[in-house]
Amino acid sequence: MSLLKRKNLRFTLLASLLCVAPAFSAVEIPAVAADTGATLQQLNVQYPIHFISIDQIAAGLKGRAPIDVGFDIDDTLLYSTPAFFHGQQLLSPGSNDFLKKSEFWDQLSNGWDAFSVPKKSALALVKLHMDRGDRIWFITARPMPTTGKETVTEQLGKSFSIPADKLNKVIFVGESKGAKVKDIRDHHIEIFYGDADGDIRDAREAGAEPIRVIRAQNSSNQPMPRNGALGEKVLVNSDY
Repeated sequence: MSLLKRKNLRFTLLASLLCVAPAFSAVEIPAVAADTGATLQQLNVQYPIHFISIDQIAAGLKGRAPIDVGFDIDDTLLYSTPAFFHGQQLLSPGSNDFLKKSEFWDQLSNGWDAFSVPKKSALALVKLHMDRGDRIWFITARPMPTTGKETVTEQLGKSFSIPADKLNKVIFVGESKGAKVKDIRDHHIEIFYGDADGDIRDAREAGAEPIRVIRAQNSSNQPMPRNGALGEKVLVNSDY
């Protein structure tokens, strides 16, 4: 092949490659909104909360004689949102008016707790105190049923494996300010567990140590409290 033909062939091949070469264009990167994502500093933010575990509670009580301990019920011992949701659907769909009806509270404390779920953290906590021989009291902000009858005590006994001779009747005090103070004091309760700010304040006023149990994120009881906001100890992993 002559030199001229070779040059022409190289030129033809080069032209062909240029024709079929893919076209490259700049990929447009979408703008990032200022309120999305988080900096490392934001990811590392920790709140000054005094968390405590069940093992630490047990260690703190080691060697001590049995004591009296108290528990709130809803969102502390029981995830009772299913029972509340059931009542809402029957009595005031789409609104919270059912909470103002004595019919709801009567039914809730006489059978509807069958819809409630014992929290795993509460099962472990009650077992700790039962194994120690502590006396357990249940103090709830629910109003006393208008009939004077309730099945909550029996339900709690079954759910938490509390023998009949160790099972104290549930104390219904209602939602007025400081409603639990008298009963916490009268029963010489030294530790009181609850999820609400009122539980923490009432325990302190009565001279008991309050320990916050975390309310489940999907609880119907809104707005959510700020755990540790009152300087109380918070039971770790107690939202379920």
